[in-house]
Amino acid sequence: MINLKSKIVLITGGSRGIGSACVKLFSEAGADVAFTYQSNKNAADLLLSGSSGNVKAYKCDLNKPDDIEQTVNNVISDFGRIDVLVNNAGIWKYGPVDKMSLEEWDETIRINLTGTFLFTKHILPGMVKNNFGRIINITSTAGQRGEANYSHYAASKGGVISFTKSVATEYGKYNITTNSVAPGWVDTDMTSDALSDIEYRKSVEDDIPVKRVATAEDIAGPVLFLASELGRHVNGEILNVNGGSILCG
Repeated sequence: MINLKSKIVLITGGSRGIGSACVKLFSEAGADVAFTYQSNKNAADLLLSGSSGNVKAYKCDLNKPDDIEQTVNNVISDFGRIDVLVNNAGIWKYGPVDKMSLEEWDETIRINLTGTFLFTKHILPGMVKNNFGRIINITSTAGQRGEANYSHYAASKGGVISFTKSVATEYGKYNITTNSVAPGWVDTDMTSDALSDIEYRKSVEDDIPVKRVATAEDIAGPVLFLASELGRHVNGEILNVNGGSILCG
């Protein structure tokens, strides 16, 4: 039912996890897909080799604002425009508040929040000009209720949620919708260490009403929906895709 043929999509952090699942699903829906990766070229190449559509990878360091701007310019140069932006790239690192360094705090805020701002800032002029755009930001349950020992992550995702709502109200008049998909636990490389402990995983599953940890594909589907015509009247929404765990925290 969802057909994104003729749409140009940029997915940040697309070489693995949720980003990789989004690259595959958007490509299957007929979109031309650009995705970024920071260092894992092997994963990016593997994803490219398994793609049947028009998919291209771009190396981008979210610690460098100039890199972000140049990447957006390169995608526009190669594809002509950007219709859909999926801000997925991010980090999740352990850090008790009293032991966290300013550098650790700044790194998470810079990549998760400032990176989202910069990609959005640089794609918006083209979307305004074309009077069309779909922006989907990947956030988290942590950004809504906090997360012990990951306060910098929770703060960054809470910031992205407020940023999402602000962009939605500011740019809706240009036929640009801005929404967020908020996962809880997802089986990805980012969480593999924590979830490899069988007893801990069982405790995580017990806290989720549907009693299972999401797959990356579980998150990619709602992202695709928000980018499609089926979701055209959804704007400024935080779509919780976490098996109901947000209700139990």
